[in-house]
Amino acid sequence: MTLRTQFLDAMSGLVSSVNIVTTDGPAAGRAGATVSAMTSVSADGDAPTLLVCLHHEASAAPAILENRCFCVNVLAADQAEIANVFAGRAPSGGDKFSVAAFNILTTGAPALSSALASFDCTLLSDERIGTHHVMIGAVRQISKAEGTPLLYGNRGYQTLA
Repeated sequence: MTLRTQFLDAMSGLVSSVNIVTTDGPAAGRAGATVSAMTSVSADGDAPTLLVCLHHEASAAPAILENRCFCVNVLAADQAEIANVFAGRAPSGGDKFSVAAFNILTTGAPALSSALASFDCTLLSDERIGTHHVMIGAVRQISKAEGTPLLYGNRGYQTLA
């Protein structure tokens, strides 16, 4: 077994939230993708910061780089279909954003109206590492709701028992 295979197998056992990352702007228009690689960086400084990782071939990656903004939308346990649409695993009828209602926050990036939390960010930095863009965002606005999160682990969606 290669180190890569061992790494992927070990990482598949970790559990993380399921999020859709969206962007919109005059430079590149509207785009979005499903991600599980998202975490806080710091609550201190001029603005709180968070990190997202996007595959370099995801259509949202170049759009975020051009628009210089993104919104991380944390999905609820009953929103697996939205995750599948933004992951490209379910038909969207041509427009991913038709699957749910979205609001526009400070940066102009679409915020999922029914998300457990939406973190509206301006792009601070981007670094390509291997196959992924590691993007750091400065949080400009937050919306939050109560509910149970949709999780991803063991190569499938999970919920809290």
